[in-house]
Amino acid sequence: MNKVLLIDDDPELFELLAGYLESEGFVLDSAYDGESGLKLAEDKEYSLIILDIMLPDTSGFNILSKLRAAFDVPVIMLTGRGEEIDRVVGLEMGADDYMAKPFPLRELLARMRAVLRRYSPVSGAGGPSLAASPQKDIEIGGVVINRSARHVTLDESVVHMTSTEFGLIEQLALNIGSIVNREELMEKALGRGVDFDDYILNVHMSNLRKKIGKHLSIKTIRGRGYLLVHPQKEAV
Repeated sequence: MNKVLLIDDDPELFELLAGYLESEGFVLDSAYDGESGLKLAEDKEYSLIILDIMLPDTSGFNILSKLRAAFDVPVIMLTGRGEEIDRVVGLEMGADDYMAKPFPLRELLARMRAVLRRYSPVSGAGGPSLAASPQKDIEIGGVVINRSARHVTLDESVVHMTSTEFGLIEQLALNIGSIVNREELMEKALGRGVDFDDYILNVHMSNLRKKIGKHLSIKTIRGRGYLLVHPQKEAV
């Protein structure tokens, strides 16, 4: 079973989610404030963290920043409905996804499974990892995309990326020099169908561009998708 941590000060939400998620193969722990959540994250290993923005002792953004600095774990943030700025800030700070309260339980479950698929592509949703052959690294100039360890190095320095950002750079690099349409990126890198709002793709793509800097260039092809190019080769 996948172990999930819910950091939210609503005990009724925990009771509701615990029963529902247990039937779907998840074990849910709870923390009702930010510092307790951080302590649990330090003491135990979780497959996923669900983090509310509004906490009694601190901001969920503050907790997200600390989680990102210490742990390589996917995070889904919970926001108040209509708080668009919260969603923008959360994604820019490295959240993998967000849900606006109140939300259908089935939609949260679908988002959780999608994030876990991106994070561990060789494991079944809600199940243990499956044996898989190592995937060949992708090397482009000074950029190395380690597909087995799921990390990226720029000039031999490891650059932290969320599971979503790694999925995007992997798909673009596998098709370098060719346009990858938005629908394909939504499906393969975000685990979402075309019926989802692709706003989240725009924010993650912006974050990715900032991280790869001058090493690689991601061009937006209006109405079609994205194109990854090597700036030096493009200039030749």
